[in-house]
Amino acid sequence: MENPKEPMNVEEGDVNRPPPKTCPQKFLDIVKRDLLLVVTVIGVVLGCIIGFAGRAGDPGADIIMFISFPGDVLMRMLKMLILPLIASSLIAGLARLDASSSGKIGSRSLFYYFFTTIMASVIGICCVLAIHPGNPDIKNNLGTGAEEKTVSTIDAFLDLIRNLFPENLIQACFQQIQTYYVPAKVSIIPLPTNDTIATTIAAVTEDTSEIAQKMVRDLRFKDGMNVLGIIGFCIAFGLIIGQMQEQARVMIDFFNVLSEIMMKMVYVIMWYSPFGIMCLIAGKIMSIENLASTASQLGLYMTTVVLGLAIHYFGTICLLYFLITRKNPMTYFVGMLQAWITALGTASSAATMPITFRCLEENNGIDKRVTRFVIPVGATVNMDGTALYEAVAAIFIAQMNGIELGIGEVITVSLTATLASIGAASVPSAGLVTMLLVLTAVGLPTKDISLIVAVDWLLDRIRTSVNVLGDSYGAGIVYHLCKKELDEQDREALELEQSVNQDDFKGKNEVTL
Repeated sequence: MENPKEPMNVEEGDVNRPPPKTCPQKFLDIVKRDLLLVVTVIGVVLGCIIGFAGRAGDPGADIIMFISFPGDVLMRMLKMLILPLIASSLIAGLARLDASSSGKIGSRSLFYYFFTTIMASVIGICCVLAIHPGNPDIKNNLGTGAEEKTVSTIDAFLDLIRNLFPENLIQACFQQIQTYYVPAKVSIIPLPTNDTIATTIAAVTEDTSEIAQKMVRDLRFKDGMNVLGIIGFCIAFGLIIGQMQEQARVMIDFFNVLSEIMMKMVYVIMWYSPFGIMCLIAGKIMSIENLASTASQLGLYMTTVVLGLAIHYFGTICLLYFLITRKNPMTYFVGMLQAWITALGTASSAATMPITFRCLEENNGIDKRVTRFVIPVGATVNMDGTALYEAVAAIFIAQMNGIELGIGEVITVSLTATLASIGAASVPSAGLVTMLLVLTAVGLPTKDISLIVAVDWLLDRIRTSVNVLGDSYGAGIVYHLCKKELDEQDREALELEQSVNQDDFKGKNEVTL
């Protein structure tokens, strides 16, 4: 006998089952879910269109300034958050870790930073040697470079250590120390008033000319936040209050709340970022002189850098992430799209840091204890794209001057580019400054850096986006490696909290009885 209710259930199921969504409806669902990302992409596209369209009208300096102004406001807002965000995130993140966990996170992060950076410089050298974009005719067509600059690799690394330990923490918020070379002071020698005056004048003139040619070191403070020194202090501060626990509970709660406040401010700024990025890109494209001729002369050089960055991203970062985590790196990249586009627009990994935090924690589910350590440190010392760019540029300049580099000099370029990238500030075009160290290490003319400045605005954005992605994938790898320790720490904290609550409950019952 058939069940009379069976057709009714089927009919009810047909009625309750929602109709399949059409393609436009699915597209609208994606737009609603990732509205901010969609608007940001639209802003990038509109920025390129407005920039190239504006170049046809030959805009003046005032027009370019007004178009770029909203983008300048975005950069200021993002940079405004760097100091409180680094301090609160590092201290709050390290305070939640025990000594063993923080040590493992730190050691694994530093190993990842060093490995990927040295791989980036090696890939860049292989690409520039294989493609050979340098040609002496390029130097003749672009003209001579600027004047030579005196720089020492040893002094640069000593400055790195000096900045790691700032003498004044308040001053580190807006200045950092740097070694300059200045002419030695010449002391005035009184001339004798006898018959040998002519001989004495000649001797003094000769000595003075020799002294004037000597350059001496002079330590000076230059404008710019000493991020490395602030990070060093915050790491020490966070580790100490993490060991004090209950004694430092007020400070831990303070920095936890401050960190959450900063992230809420980031969320507000993110909705302004599409418009700001559009104005940044449009203004930059309009301000470039001789775009077509520069691209034709340096096109092969640009292709070499971009190809090297692409090989490094897919062949090193993504492959390493897949081999360690066994997860799809492209899915991880989708979660980082907002930060990647922001890096393309701002050309600053430090300014992108607030967006990177949010993408990692909300989209990719990375633990805050990992992101709050890996990202600030990585934005300062992990510069994969910069290392690759400096290695390519150094050998490109050698090729333009007809200089053949031996295997020892190529190795020197690789190691120096790796170490110089650590000292590169996480601000736009910082790689041009540290490239002086690479050129000096192998005896190449530093004045020729001015020949590649014309295309640095574009390459800077691309290499910064690789820097940000390298930090982000590093956070995912470190979290995967440290997940067991972090889960065990959470379990112990939960058991401790439950035991404390049970003791309090028993105490209240005894008082009641």
